[in-house]
Amino acid sequence: MPIEFEAKVLDVEPDELAERILRLGGRRVGDRLMRRHVYDIAAGDETRWIRLRDSGTAVTLTVKEIAHDGIDGTMETEVEVGDFEATNELLGRIGFEPKSYQENRRMSFEFEGAQLEIDWWPRIPPYLEIEGRTREHVLEVGALLGFSEDELTGENTLKVYGRYGIDLTEISELRFTE
Repeated sequence: MPIEFEAKVLDVEPDELAERILRLGGRRVGDRLMRRHVYDIAAGDETRWIRLRDSGTAVTLTVKEIAHDGIDGTMETEVEVGDFEATNELLGRIGFEPKSYQENRRMSFEFEGAQLEIDWWPRIPPYLEIEGRTREHVLEVGALLGFSEDELTGENTLKVYGRYGIDLTEISELRFTE
């Protein structure tokens, strides 16, 4: 199963960070609203789940498995599917009901061979995701942007929300209100 090499920098100032990425030679590749359904694989197991996501450019079905909170702690198997609603219906027919619906807004960049995402989620401050080829690549890109290894976290969205005192497992719909 492929390892996802990804880290987050929490509580970023989006405009300043976007300017820094561009000034250093990054390229902005898009802005979009993303929506997803999240399904439990096994009740009570928060280390494995299924995500059906419409990124605005593709619809994907993914199994995520968390081994640990490090940059290299998530394994991901993903396939592109054709239709968000039809795939949700198909999953329902085989017994998977979404435990939640979630939205976030994303501003995407390419920089030094990495994918950078400035993410806005309801109820929490914006954060940066750095996805690279290896753990070392993520650390290098973070350093080029001015972030030390101590400022990076490999925590998943559930744990990030927990940092702000929000239990994401108790929220069945996470939407923007405006």
